[in-house]
Amino acid sequence: MPDDWTDTFESHRDRLHNLAYRMLGQVQAAEDAVQDAYLRWRSVDRDTVDDPGAYLTTIVTRLCLDELSSARAERETSYTGPWLPEPVVEPMDRPDRAAEQSDALSMAMLTVLETLPPRQRAVYVLREAFDLPYADIAPILDESEGYCRKLAQRARNRIDERDVETDSRPAEQHRLIQDLMTAIEDGDAETVAETLAEDAVVTSDGGGEVTAARRPVEGREHITRFLLGIAEQVPDDFALNYVLVNGQPGVLATVDGEPQSVWAFHLRNGQIQNAYAVLNPDKLQHVTPSPGGGFSNPGS
Repeated sequence: MPDDWTDTFESHRDRLHNLAYRMLGQVQAAEDAVQDAYLRWRSVDRDTVDDPGAYLTTIVTRLCLDELSSARAERETSYTGPWLPEPVVEPMDRPDRAAEQSDALSMAMLTVLETLPPRQRAVYVLREAFDLPYADIAPILDESEGYCRKLAQRARNRIDERDVETDSRPAEQHRLIQDLMTAIEDGDAETVAETLAEDAVVTSDGGGEVTAARRPVEGREHITRFLLGIAEQVPDDFALNYVLVNGQPGVLATVDGEPQSVWAFHLRNGQIQNAYAVLNPDKLQHVTPSPGGGFSNPGS
């Protein structure tokens, strides 16, 4: 293949990865989809491609739809406990990323996207995240433009029901999370409870690989006891790192310097509405120390 075609693909790689990650919620699966698209790109008849960006978007979307269908079926039969998206972790000194990603890539948003049927998810991502017109989305899914509009509206309705937007600034989120973690460390049940919404929910994903709550923990009182109970069991070499998780303030817990869990939060009205704890080691293998001493997860 001519070098210019490889260069063309590379110019689209980041965008394709962002698309695949939003579709799949997994870093490695997104990378696999992009690599598969590259292999197909290498063998395509260039005379049949008028718009490389549209062609590659179509390939990646369809690969992700196939993967979603098979992965969801497998999780429903064999995955232990709740399934959460694989987090993207970056150092806290990336305010540009926090502003850039906002709620669009948050764990709260990805968790809701996971509940959508695959084709709804595809239409929503292509329309809302990549601003594609319905006339361009329709041939990707081999559906009519009108039907794609209906799928997008159904997805928006579902997302609006779950209220995934955060109504506080990153600095305010960070301070509240620090207050929570300090209170947990001090065993201060009253302050822990004050950081939580009355109907807060904590969801843990251990994947059956490590100990984790197999059902969401619901309600301020239950969560307070749950978090303080966890704190009593941490080893001496346990440490907390404040990081960005999918563009929003979160926490990376380490044991002996290695990732043990990643915590993402969804805040409403100055309190924590949802906490998402990813403990499954398979979902933390991309989280590595960065040169600056923090942690990073290449990807989206």
